[in-house]
Amino acid sequence: MPKRKGVKGTKVTLKSAKKAIRMTQDGRRRLTLSNMGITIFPKCLLKLTNVDELDLSRNLIQKLPDNIGNFSSLRWLDLHSNRLESVPESIGNLVGLTHLNLSNNCLTSAGLPFSLGFLTSLKSLNLGMNQLDSLPPTIAALSGLQELGLFDNLFIKLPEFVAVLCNLTKVNVKRNPLSYAQEDGEGMKEKSEPEEDVYLVHESSLCKTCLKRCKQQRERLTRGGRGGGGDMFEDKRMRTYPGLMVPNSVAKVNQDVWRIRKPGPIKCC
Repeated sequence: MPKRKGVKGTKVTLKSAKKAIRMTQDGRRRLTLSNMGITIFPKCLLKLTNVDELDLSRNLIQKLPDNIGNFSSLRWLDLHSNRLESVPESIGNLVGLTHLNLSNNCLTSAGLPFSLGFLTSLKSLNLGMNQLDSLPPTIAALSGLQELGLFDNLFIKLPEFVAVLCNLTKVNVKRNPLSYAQEDGEGMKEKSEPEEDVYLVHESSLCKTCLKRCKQQRERLTRGGRGGGGDMFEDKRMRTYPGLMVPNSVAKVNQDVWRIRKPGPIKCC
């Protein structure tokens, strides 16, 4: 493993990178260069045509090389906790990627390329802890996506494509200033407030006890009339998300998702 050089960062050479490659239990070649003070993406890594997984998390990298797409062997790429402000268009050439972690950077919506929609093998995409308020509409093409992290961003509303990604089972949108519809005497108004406990999951991810509790609360809310729970419950209508539920609320697959405000969240056993 290359030695750290303090504030000046670490110089990664092709030789040292080759020595750092390890085999995972499932037979993949993994290169871990995490938390080493790296400030510039080591371009020599692009010569490693047999690396399946690359971990460059917890460094100080501000920019990815424009030819990052040449790293065609990658299946797993972790760049969380760096200083990235944008992602190059060529990342769309990494069509074999199944996991991409770009969380805890300095990304803005303008810094996300439309080519992200070319990563059709993606199962997990983490964009949490950035400065995003929208996503490229091309992400709607990621039909195999199962997990999406959007927490700690600037989203006022969830992206429209969430409703059409049929394999999506988990969407984390905690701590976004999401807006919701509120009805008053003059009709529907949009109100915005920070959301702390919005976490959409497929009902298959919940244990029987928590799933039953969610359904019971929905039935109770329906029988008592919307908003009939007094100070303990406050319903907020959201869009429909096929196959998704909110464990900290009362939701039902293929029906409107509700977020419930209550003294404490329901946690799955």
